[in-house]
Amino acid sequence: MGAKLKVAGWVALGTVAGAMATMSWQATARSTSLPLEELNQLASVFSMVKNTYVDPVDEKKLINDAIAGMVNGLDPHSAYLEKQNFTEFKESTTGKFVGVGIEIQMEEGLVKVATPIEGSPAFKAGLKSGDLITKIDDTPVKGLTMDQAVKRMRGQAGTKVVLNIFRKAENRVFPVTIVREEIKVQSIVAKVIEPGYGWIRIRQFQERSVEDFSRKLEDLYKADPNMKGLVLDLRNDPGGLLDGAIAVSAAFLPTDVTVVSTNGQVHDAKQIFKTNPSDYLRRPGIEDPVRRLPPAVKSVPLVVLVNEGSASASEIVAGALQDHHRATIMGAQTFGKASVQTFTCLAGRYSIEDCPGRGLKLTTARYYTPNGNSIQAKGIVPDVMLDETAEGNVFAALRTREADLDKHLSAGQGTPEQKDAARDKAREEARKKLEEDLAKNNNQPPKPLPEFGSAEDFQLVQALNRLKGRPVLVSKTIVERKAEASTTTN
Repeated sequence: MGAKLKVAGWVALGTVAGAMATMSWQATARSTSLPLEELNQLASVFSMVKNTYVDPVDEKKLINDAIAGMVNGLDPHSAYLEKQNFTEFKESTTGKFVGVGIEIQMEEGLVKVATPIEGSPAFKAGLKSGDLITKIDDTPVKGLTMDQAVKRMRGQAGTKVVLNIFRKAENRVFPVTIVREEIKVQSIVAKVIEPGYGWIRIRQFQERSVEDFSRKLEDLYKADPNMKGLVLDLRNDPGGLLDGAIAVSAAFLPTDVTVVSTNGQVHDAKQIFKTNPSDYLRRPGIEDPVRRLPPAVKSVPLVVLVNEGSASASEIVAGALQDHHRATIMGAQTFGKASVQTFTCLAGRYSIEDCPGRGLKLTTARYYTPNGNSIQAKGIVPDVMLDETAEGNVFAALRTREADLDKHLSAGQGTPEQKDAARDKAREEARKKLEEDLAKNNNQPPKPLPEFGSAEDFQLVQALNRLKGRPVLVSKTIVERKAEASTTTN
């Protein structure tokens, strides 16, 4: 078996919650015959467009568009990355970006501050959870999408942005001038829910996630050394770096057991990753933060919460803990993204962190749980199905999954599948029902889901009930989604 794959990856959300995880390795060069007739056709089309199109065209743009079309037509997760999308790719990988440092959501057409990131410029400027941003510099927020608002708040380090803030509690509007800085996203949050029971949430697997996860878990045990149960919350975690998924799995599993395997055309795509430090440490010789954890972590009763937004690396963790019977998986069937993308810098032999721009992200393997199962286009099926709230599921039917993406891979070998027409129909019906309910309630939006980790978090309450041996309110409506094709390795 070749050198272990070293992860340099990224996961991105789709329409509601989709995911893609990326790994990087040096593929072995293989001789292949080129389709000369088709290449001649490509050259002829290039020449015709360049010489006869109504307006002059940029040659580099034609080539870039041809590359993008070639790659983007393969499957939902392969992509040609240029300029802005490459920058976003690296930001998501490292968990670093330049901005003001707030987590946001949309409310009544305005940007709402969900929470300022501790130590960020927004935090230092006194922004609070619940503040509404009405204007960014001279641009009203009303009418902007979330992405448009985010782009206006980001920029170069050291530059200023003026935010107009409406603070409901004080019934006043005031401007705040903030100097943009590099922000480090906090991907791990944790707390003792009640004596003996801890909650740790992984929002995304990024470069610092293993170190932060280990530190937060250590802090939980310092706060309460007699932990009776732990909830690992992977809801809406779109995935990320593979080494993070292996390390988190290793924290709870014995040494030298399989976490995940991969299989593809090239030799280096055929790998088995175990709970050994050599399989998750990014560089040899560095300290292993997982080894600092208390021995009790290996045996503490564990529940893992997942939902339709749990994808890729988070599905690897859930699948490993489920196959090894280490945890009870609770919630909803996960996204179902079980393919691997390799990253190649087209500017030379650079890693993703050092690449100056332009890269290729190409699907090169499928991954499999320890039992050899592919969850591609299916997802992890929880041991216990839970509704989102005590009243049922409000938004679950609207969420996009891998099987809803056009040209998604099948679970076994074969050509990419078309998106699920039946699921499209079900989502459309759910959307119409929500619109009808809105009309009946004088266009009052449905009650938002409670914050994860709060006292109103229905699924977390059920997880604690499971750990305490109390009755759990199991969903009476959720049914398992079946896979499209054979789900075992050859």
